[in-house]
Amino acid sequence: MLRIAIQTKGRLNEQSLGLLREAGVTIREEKRKFLMRAADFPVEILFLRDDDIPQTVSMGAADLGIVGYNEVAERGYNVEILQKLGFGGCRISLAIPKTEKYEGLSYFNGKRIATSYPNVLQRFFDEKGINAKIHTITGSVEIAPAAGLADAIFDIVSSGGTLISNGLVEVEQILQSEAVLIGTPGLSEEKMAVARQLMSRFESVQKGYGKKYLLLNIPMSALDEAVKILPAMRSPTVIPLAQKDWCSMQTVVDESVLWSTIEKLKAIGAEDILVLALEKIVL
Repeated sequence: MLRIAIQTKGRLNEQSLGLLREAGVTIREEKRKFLMRAADFPVEILFLRDDDIPQTVSMGAADLGIVGYNEVAERGYNVEILQKLGFGGCRISLAIPKTEKYEGLSYFNGKRIATSYPNVLQRFFDEKGINAKIHTITGSVEIAPAAGLADAIFDIVSSGGTLISNGLVEVEQILQSEAVLIGTPGLSEEKMAVARQLMSRFESVQKGYGKKYLLLNIPMSALDEAVKILPAMRSPTVIPLAQKDWCSMQTVVDESVLWSTIEKLKAIGAEDILVLALEKIVL
């Protein structure tokens, strides 16, 4: 039985549970406990604070964990990063009051920096030769400059709205983060076999993100040109229609280029274009 730790609440909890559900690992959330067993996959789900997950995995109390890379980098425990999961993206950045003039990293020499990530920041400053005073704060780091507790902050940034509302401006992006799957070093082959199966399912779900399934009818005379327009994992599927000199094409398209692709196809005679939701891609 594989045990996987996920965040008990917060921004990664729902996304982690959603990924597990999409991968065929479901739990009855209405009866959630500290430790729950999945009904359809040999795995237990352990609910923890995000900052406890790296240590728990490093100790082997959980075999795997889903947690932000920022926590892995800050805690420094011995874990293996097995897979990037493609959600929970953010960055950890240095920010200063917008009224301040910023001309480079030397600005931070002698300054007081408030942060929940002192280890990440100290490593960065040591590398860059910056001598600053790092104050560890848990909670609302962004209010520290206004409260007179610090001259600047080092904190998670997603949209940047929180910085703006507190009169701060982002000046240096130090660490890019996203949710990662971590593992205990030296897992048994039996557990690694289950972990690889789970990772394969995660990969299939990830490959379906931002994709649409496209079906269309097109004259055979425009087929070669349509193949040049349409992306595909290998090549589009082409099926002759009962109507003479026409065929059906099927492929997968990135949502970001969906409409421009459709417009190009219509321009060469494509008709009856269907766009369908795509859940998973199993390679």
